[in-house]
This record gives sequence, C-alpha cells and structure tokens, in this order.
Amino acid sequence: MIERSPAHSLLTELQGTIDDLEDYQSALSYEAAKTALEKLLWECKATGTGKASLRRAIADLEAMLDKLHHGVVQIAVFGMVGRGKSSLLNALLGEPYFATGPIHGVTQEEASALWQISEAQRGNPIRLIDTPGLDEVNGAAREQLARQVAAQADLILFVIAGDLTRLEYQALSELRQAGKPMILVFNKVDQYPEADRAAIYAKIRDERVKELLSPEEIVMVAAAPLVPQVQRDSQGRVQVKMTVGPPQVESLKRKILEVLGREGKALIALNSMLFANRVSEELARYKLELRDQEANQLIWKGAVAKALAIALNPVTVLDMVSSAVIDLTTIQLLSRLYDIELTEAGAKELLQTIALAMGSISLGEFAVNLGLSSLKGLLGLATPMSGGIALGPYLSVAMTQAGIAGFSSYTMGQVAKTYFANGAGWGTAGPKTVVQQILSQLDQRHILNRLKLEIQEQLYPR
Repeated sequence: MIERSPAHSLLTELQGTIDDLEDYQSALSYEAAKTALEKLLWECKATGTGKASLRRAIADLEAMLDKLHHGVVQIAVFGMVGRGKSSLLNALLGEPYFATGPIHGVTQEEASALWQISEAQRGNPIRLIDTPGLDEVNGAAREQLARQVAAQADLILFVIAGDLTRLEYQALSELRQAGKPMILVFNKVDQYPEADRAAIYAKIRDERVKELLSPEEIVMVAAAPLVPQVQRDSQGRVQVKMTVGPPQVESLKRKILEVLGREGKALIALNSMLFANRVSEELARYKLELRDQEANQLIWKGAVAKALAIALNPVTVLDMVSSAVIDLTTIQLLSRLYDIELTEAGAKELLQTIALAMGSISLGEFAVNLGLSSLKGLLGLATPMSGGIALGPYLSVAMTQAGIAGFSSYTMGQVAKTYFANGAGWGTAGPKTVVQQILSQLDQRHILNRLKLEIQEQLYPR
C-alpha cells in the first residue's frame, strides 16, 4: 500500500476545492446568462416587431433560451461543397442521418441531430448541426444562414479536404471573428499518401492558419475512407473495387469531448452572452431609429402648428408670442423623449442659444414676420371694405409668412433634436456648426411645399 504524504493530500484537497469553485462559478454564469436572455427577450417583445431583424432576433432568443433551459451544447459544421461535412457528422453519430451523395450541394438547408454517445451523455446533451456549402449557388442566402447558425453555436467545426483555398481561408477568418471555440478538421486524409498528408498538414499548421488557430485545434480524420477490395468476376478475372470502410474519427471525438469537458456550462453561458450582446446592439439601434422617427414627427407637428398659428393670427404681437410658445413646447417635448430633464427656464435658454446660432434665419423670420404681419393686418381690415377683393392678397401673405415660420421652427427642432441626441451637448462642433450641418442637409423647397400643402389641407379640408 502506497502512503501519501500530507503535502500530497493537501494538494489533492486543494485541487478538489478549486474544481468545486469552478463548477459553482460556471453554474452562476449559466443562471446569469438565462436571466439576461429572458430580460432581453422581454425588452425586444415590448419594443415591438416592426423590423424584420428584430423579429428574427426574438425567434433566435427564444431558441437560445430553450437551449439554455435544456443545457444543450450546439456544434455546427461549416465548409465548402464536397469536403465531406455530412459524412463527418454521420461518422460521429454512427449512423447515416445526414444526406450525402456524389452530387455537390446535397445539403440545401440547416439540419441537426442529437449526438447520442455514452461519453457525451455524462455532460450536456450535444446537438450536431449541418449547414450548406459556403460556396454554393445562391451563396449569399446560405452564407447568411451559416452566420445565424454560427451565432448560436458553442463549437464550430470547419472541414477541409486538403490545402486551404483562398475562399476557405476567408470563410475561416470570418467565422473566427464570431469568437467561438473552433476545430479545423482535415478530412479525407485517406486519399493522400502518408508523406503528402504530413506535408499538407504541416503547411496548413505552419503557414495557412498560423494566425488563426493553434496546432491543437487541427485534427486529421477520414469520415468515409475508401478501401480497395479485390474481387473476381464470373470469369475469374481479378477486379479492384473501392468501398467505404469504417470511419476514422476517434481523434476528433476526443478533441470535442476534451473541449466540452474543459469548458462545460461556462462555454454555453459565454456564447449565450456573446449572442445576447449582438441582439442587444441591434435592439439599441432599432430603438434609436424609433426615437428619431418619433422626434421627427414631433418636430413636424410643431412646425405645422406654428405655421397655422401664424397664418390664422392677424395680430403682430400675438404672432410672436404664439411662435415662442410653440417652439418652447417642442423643445420640452423633445427633452422628455430623450429622457433629459429640462426646466422651463432651461428650455428658454436653449431656444435663445439655437436662435442665436441660426443667426440670419432667426433675424429674417423676425423681420419678415414683423413686416408681413403688419401687411396681413391691413389686408385683413381692408377685406370687408373691399368687398372681399383683399382676401386673395391676404391669404397669399399669410401663406408666405406661415411657410417661413414653419421652416424656421422645423430647423430649430432638428437642431434641438441633435442637441438632445448628443446627451444635451453640442460635442466639439458647437451650436453654429450644428446649425450649418443641418441646413446643408435640409431641402428647403421640399419642406416649404410640404408645409404649404399641409396648411391648405388644414384650412380647406376636402
């Protein structure tokens, strides 16, 4: 009987404690991932399904949560046409589940199967996913499918059947950016003499993928090795026929189980959080788009309201007062939309800052309004006395004044929106630069025509 020293026992006990701690941390990460995905899914559904990418994200999140609840590890296989992806998965499964054949492109869409092997069942269930060739006809759609599968996969197998082509290297590089564990599988090694096989492997390892993969991440297999069989025909003549022999994939099985045994639930949790981060970014972009659309609608309503108030109001002083009230209201509503606290005094100060930055536009609006309001007032008084003759000029002046006021209000709203979108700041540019940038992007004629039509529709509804 071998006696173990106290130091050895202490090391063994310490290692056991470390292993227990790692298992505990993995379990915590796993639960945290489920909670994060559930919260993100609720947020996506609450935001709505007005965008196709968001609808897809909701479906993917539901699939990811289902995967987490069942603790399923997903292994996806990628590669070009004819590299033996389906044959490789069949070899791992031990049965011909995935379709194979002599014609390229047999796999037309994603297919999957549970990997029922005794070693794997001690851990998490494993699902093997087959994908179409990355270089197939209609490759754009299939490449998109491949990216979606890669986003949810926990481990990626990239299958080659010889030295890497340029397309294979490019696809391998893109998949590597997904941040997932990866194994490069050199399949069909039985078709090369021993020396050639070793030379190709060395070239791949030392030159082709040196910057992408370590030597430990490259495995050589023969999923469906061709074995010569000597046969005699009815006349006694000897013939050599090639038949499919037993698969040689044990090294790949060991490598997969090694990765899964080392990473465990932490791998699923990490990949789930990477996926959730991408969905979260998509959701944030969509929310910004929605908020921007709502802000534009709010600004337009303010511009139309101001234009109508100016058009209908014959009193010069009331023109100026109503204009300021509508602009201040627009600014306060925009601040609430962007979740920025703003007092009435702060809104007035911001309006003054924007008015000064707009410079000639603000002064022009003031001068034109002052002049046109006076003219409009005179024409308004003259209308009854002229028997209605002055009504035409009055409406013309009112429409002109309304268009100018509406355009000014629209510009002010866009400047205010930019200010709030930047977190209540002008950045390094300053308000004058922001105004110039916005003015350069606005189509003044289009906006004025649109305002005119809107005012006419309000004043003279069909």
